[in-house]
Amino acid sequence: MTGTSAHPQAKRPTLAQVAALAGVSLSTASLAFSGSGPVSDTTREKVLAAAEQLHYAGPDPRGRSLRRGRSGIIGVVLEERVLDAFRDPLRISMLDGIAQETTPGGRGLLLLTDVGESSLAMDSASMDGVILLGCSPRISRSLGICLRRNIPAVAIGGPPMSGVLTISLDDVDATEFEARHLYDLGHREVAIVALPLDMATDPGELTAERERAGTVQVTLDRLRGARAVYPDSRGVMAGGSLVQEGMIAGHALLADSERRPTAILAQSDLLAAGVIKAAAELGLHVPDDLSVIGFDGIALDGIVPHDLTTMVQHAAEQGRAAGRAILQLMDGESPEPVHFHSSFHRGGTTAPPRARSAH
Repeated sequence: MTGTSAHPQAKRPTLAQVAALAGVSLSTASLAFSGSGPVSDTTREKVLAAAEQLHYAGPDPRGRSLRRGRSGIIGVVLEERVLDAFRDPLRISMLDGIAQETTPGGRGLLLLTDVGESSLAMDSASMDGVILLGCSPRISRSLGICLRRNIPAVAIGGPPMSGVLTISLDDVDATEFEARHLYDLGHREVAIVALPLDMATDPGELTAERERAGTVQVTLDRLRGARAVYPDSRGVMAGGSLVQEGMIAGHALLADSERRPTAILAQSDLLAAGVIKAAAELGLHVPDDLSVIGFDGIALDGIVPHDLTTMVQHAAEQGRAAGRAILQLMDGESPEPVHFHSSFHRGGTTAPPRARSAH
């Protein structure tokens, strides 16, 4: 008997066995569990009592999904690691919006990343639709898998792509608006703290070569908006939308008092918060010595004691729009792409530049 268990695992009880024990038809037992049909309270109680006696937990969801031709799962693909995504309030807000629209009715969300071996799950995961949270060509790998598997797809951010419905934002126009705000205040020496241009590129100086080779659409679009007003601004590319990355970039731009800008345009609020922290460490006051402007409109309570001037993008609404669109695609409908507009919030971190003393 080597290699054979003396106590083989008991088979999962079936709905047919429950129906037989309750003395009802299989269809009646099924309706009693689903609550979707005309079954009396007495009959339902008999079926549930029989199920409890047999330790029957309900219909096998795998079988139910096969019968319906659906898994009840919507995949959400992140272009960063889950830990990094959960550090970003903007991502969390988008995910919350997606969940609000898609999870009612018993659907579930499956978080996938387009990073490393975890991206292989895209090939085999059972999903009815996919929402892509990303703006880089790398996420096109996940899109290719969706198209090959004939899975409907929606992307939040990025350029229009064949086979995917896009939920977009006015990144170019919004950044140009806030750049003109700095210009109108009198700033002429403005530096940029950019989001990553490519997921494989190390952070560092923002050079023309790096910009030409950039592949992350949101970074490129926001640079286009800034360059419309400040075509020759120098800058630093951060390693991600993190406060620590903003601090590193801030120190790099502010350490040399001879080349110090009067204002910094950061491509995210978390980067802007890091710049403000770096300025404080260098003895600079915001906005008297340095104006700082961000992008996103997230709450920075507990990070910096400032009301940040920023462009507010409505992340939860974008998530809800993506959720509605993927449900429509799954039902065979043809929803239209949705374009969102940011709104300007003038906080307390921008002011006219202080006149510099003569040396």
